[in-house]
Amino acid sequence: MPITMRQFTVLVAIALPACGVSACGTINEKLAAGISDAIPHWAGGLPADAPPRPGTAKYDEFMRERERKRLEAAQPKNDDAKPDASSLEPVH
Repeated sequence: MPITMRQFTVLVAIALPACGVSACGTINEKLAAGISDAIPHWAGGLPADAPPRPGTAKYDEFMRERERKRLEAAQPKNDDAKPDASSLEPVH
């Protein structure tokens, strides 16, 4: 069964937007890592205290520091800050 000109036109009209939408997804995936670093925080970019990206020297240093802090002994809790339960008024 031969394809008619109308069927071919409909096929092209559907295929072009589909290819365009799929191309946008691959471009964004590859450019997002580099472009997002250039966007300021007020415009929706990364905050100043965000950790560095994996695979960089700063990331390795960040992870070593994080591990060092994790292995440190915890500071003793200050129990003086707790109010005495006997001095509290009852709640009705």
